[in-house]
Amino acid sequence: MFDLVNGLPVHALVVHAVVVLLPLACLGTIAIAVRPRWRSTYGVLVVGCAAVATALIPVATSSGEALEQHVGNPGEHAELGDQLIWFAIPLLVLSLALVWLDRRDSATSSETTAAAPVVSSRRQPSATTRVVAVLALVAAVAASVQCYRVGDSGARAAWGDRVQSSN
Repeated sequence: MFDLVNGLPVHALVVHAVVVLLPLACLGTIAIAVRPRWRSTYGVLVVGCAAVATALIPVATSSGEALEQHVGNPGEHAELGDQLIWFAIPLLVLSLALVWLDRRDSATSSETTAAAPVVSSRRQPSATTRVVAVLALVAAVAASVQCYRVGDSGARAAWGDRVQSSN
């Protein structure tokens, strides 16, 4: 099933989606963790990128196993690729939690504002939201590093013996 599409390996096609969407989700998560105002505007987009990337990772690993039958064992790349899902899931869960908590804090803040006037129009995120933001930052950095490691090992497995440095 995850072998070839029009003669091209599915792995090469799906991997490019993961390599674009997962780092975008990581950058987006960092942005919404650092800038609380951006959560309401961009939070759903960040969670969507993380969800699609996370959903495509099993397709990438399965198609990679099918490709392995044609080109041989990619070594470390396969092991690192199998681990990527365990970095993407926390990123997805934490970015979703961050957006959900922000909306909950906004609703609570709106109710408080309606009951009594607030001197400052800027609301402060709850302690839980701040903790989740820090955890989301950690998850985003970890997922970025792992995504780089997987991509680098895949490029070396595919091109390492074909391209030589001119130095």
